[in-house]
Amino acid sequence: MSSGRTSPYAIGLTGGIGSGKTTIANLFQEYGINVIDTDAIAHQLSAPNGLAIPAIRQEFGDAAIAPNGAMDRTWMRELIFSDSGAKQKLERILHPLIRQECEKAAAMATSTYVIFVVPLLVESGNWRERVNRIAVVDCPEQTQIFRVMTRNNLSQEQVLAIMRAQVNREQRLAAADDIIRNEGDLSAAKKQVYELHQQWTGLAKAH
Repeated sequence: MSSGRTSPYAIGLTGGIGSGKTTIANLFQEYGINVIDTDAIAHQLSAPNGLAIPAIRQEFGDAAIAPNGAMDRTWMRELIFSDSGAKQKLERILHPLIRQECEKAAAMATSTYVIFVVPLLVESGNWRERVNRIAVVDCPEQTQIFRVMTRNNLSQEQVLAIMRAQVNREQRLAAADDIIRNEGDLSAAKKQVYELHQQWTGLAKAH
């Protein structure tokens, strides 16, 4: 893994659950920008034959691995809920591998700049050194709650519990170099994405 900021110019895209990070990332992809999604990488690492599977098996035992060879997500979720140290153990396995795979993807990128989609970018702290700018996808908390309840079939209490595990809206906005308001009007979001794409392209070329 390379240390510090490296080429290409990098944007860290983040936002609370239900803010619409994927929608915004897809709009940047329409301009040919390479988007590197840390959640997708984490799923690949813990899929059948994923790079993290041997270490997960060694740390947590055979019970952590489903019959298909992937990490048993339900089992792991329940373990993390009952054992506060389990989350840190899993993160110690996954996070270095996620960063390694992110760097591989960035090295192969062909666009003027790259976007790392990192849901917990502000919480993790160490991404600030890796990216040139942090962009936060923002919407009112009630919009987040409604979207996640609808999308994931969760209760309001369940969504609020997830949100409480993340930094709050004010903390996230305070960390932002750029803010994308995503309150449901796609044309307004597209306009912001276009303007940021122009800005970031200029910054990347001058980098």
